[in-house]
Amino acid sequence: MIHLPDRLSRLQPRETLARTQVLERGWPFFLDLCIAAIGLACFYAVIHIAMFWAGRPEPEIVVSLSPRALPHYAFYSIVRIGLAYLLSLLFAITYGYIAAYNRSAEKFMIAVLDILQSIPVLSFLPPVMLAMIALFPTRQLGVEMGAIVLIFTGSVWNMAFSFYSSLKSIPKELMEATSIYSFSRFQRLFQLELPYAAIGLIWNSIMSVAGAWFFLMACEMFHLGSRDFRLPGLGSYLQTAADAGNGAAITWGLITMILIIVATDQLVWRPLIAWSDKFKFEQVESSKRITSPILHLITQSSALASLTRHTITPLTEGLYPRLAKRRLEKLQQLATVKPPSRLRVIGVRIVVLAIVTVAVAYASFQAIALLHPLHASEYLHILKGALATFLRVNLALLLASLWTIPVGVAIGSNPRLARIAQPLAQIAASVPATALFPVLLLALVRIGGGMGVGSIALMLLGTQWYILFNVIAGAIAIPSDLKEVATLFRFSTIQRWKTVILPGIFPFLITGLVTASGGAWNASIIAEYFPIKGQILQTTGLGAIISEATGGGQFPILLLATIVMALMVVTTNRLVWRPLFRLAETRYKLGG
Repeated sequence: MIHLPDRLSRLQPRETLARTQVLERGWPFFLDLCIAAIGLACFYAVIHIAMFWAGRPEPEIVVSLSPRALPHYAFYSIVRIGLAYLLSLLFAITYGYIAAYNRSAEKFMIAVLDILQSIPVLSFLPPVMLAMIALFPTRQLGVEMGAIVLIFTGSVWNMAFSFYSSLKSIPKELMEATSIYSFSRFQRLFQLELPYAAIGLIWNSIMSVAGAWFFLMACEMFHLGSRDFRLPGLGSYLQTAADAGNGAAITWGLITMILIIVATDQLVWRPLIAWSDKFKFEQVESSKRITSPILHLITQSSALASLTRHTITPLTEGLYPRLAKRRLEKLQQLATVKPPSRLRVIGVRIVVLAIVTVAVAYASFQAIALLHPLHASEYLHILKGALATFLRVNLALLLASLWTIPVGVAIGSNPRLARIAQPLAQIAASVPATALFPVLLLALVRIGGGMGVGSIALMLLGTQWYILFNVIAGAIAIPSDLKEVATLFRFSTIQRWKTVILPGIFPFLITGLVTASGGAWNASIIAEYFPIKGQILQTTGLGAIISEATGGGQFPILLLATIVMALMVVTTNRLVWRPLFRLAETRYKLGG
């Protein structure tokens, strides 16, 4: 039996144009139009970049300091950084995965990673640029690919370390669950390993992109022997403005860069951070969740929901069972097939080892031959510079740790504070310190300092963010149930730091310190050798030697200085950071 008020309500005319109904129907359609517009804009950008890169290389590009040229230059820089980041992400996942699960190659791969992250961008410059130009001698693509690879070499290593560290710290019970349910490697990667590593990987991605902006000036405008390479971009614009002492142009360039960074934070990083918050390893859901209006709007798009429902979901539902079945069949075949003889395996390894030994010996012989013209005084000069740079790097790490650890924990533990502080930290990390260095250097000279103190300040500006962003990621990843237990038992501040915070952020902190150390060595090439208004300001250091050798085409000195820098970084990693990494993987690992 239907009551009278219900019947009356059914007889009333419906308000088809009510405000809530218009918003409910019109908003998803508006979002779909925005997504379609973004797709068309990306398609046009690809066509425009392809036409420019396919053209002939311009020998001497004149960089205009007019503000009207900034949108065009900013577009080129965004494309270079975006492609370098995608290349870095692919490399980090592949390299970190192999290093984490291949025990025979793990030590060698981590040692190689230590060496590569310690090599400055300018040391990569001659071989990378000459190789790219040789591959594409008649196209602008060669110089562009060289710049992208140089940006890649300055931003990839912290992402690789982060993903490797996350894989090594996955709780044992989660790995056992994937084995029980017969997950294939592909399914385990997308349903366990990438989600578990998402928080650290995203925050290190922010740092990598910030590092790309930091080294953009060196990658878009540089000298190689007698050749002057310039690419149209925001980095070359700022470098040209700094050389000319044009304060107005520097201001316009920095404003443009800050606007791009803020837009990237709101449109890309903030939604990704909010999305990754659901992958925290915890038994009790936190009441304080990171939110993003952009992520909420994206989830309301009917076009994306339909695309996921009709393509991605059926694809994964059909692919995962097939991969699991194939894995079981492969295991059954391996159980029935007789394994190869041990002598045969040893023989193959001996052959591979012999080939690698011959290749390394040949390269070493060529390097020694290249170093032959150097005199003993040059060796002593390089060793003296290495000692000076070593002291500056460690002082910069100490000063950075004193403020980044407490501030990073505060930001990562408070979502409301993170919404305000994270974009500001990203802006500060992304602004090239070289654009601010002339003002900083003049101020230091007035108060009695010089390039010695200025180089430490510039290292600090370029590397402290590695520690900060990793500490923020570590604080976010601390399970909420551990925080609630500390509150329930009324831990004091010292007890909370000792038993919850420091153990929780320890793996992330070590990753940040390792990458910050490599970043400080890398930043020394700019911090110790700075051109300004037609003159060179430099101080004793390995970075100054590398910068001077690159600009003068002195390849023997460049090679020797790079080798010394790599050896010092690798030795520090082996004696200090590697034992701390093992401690993070064992004692401070969540789960059993």
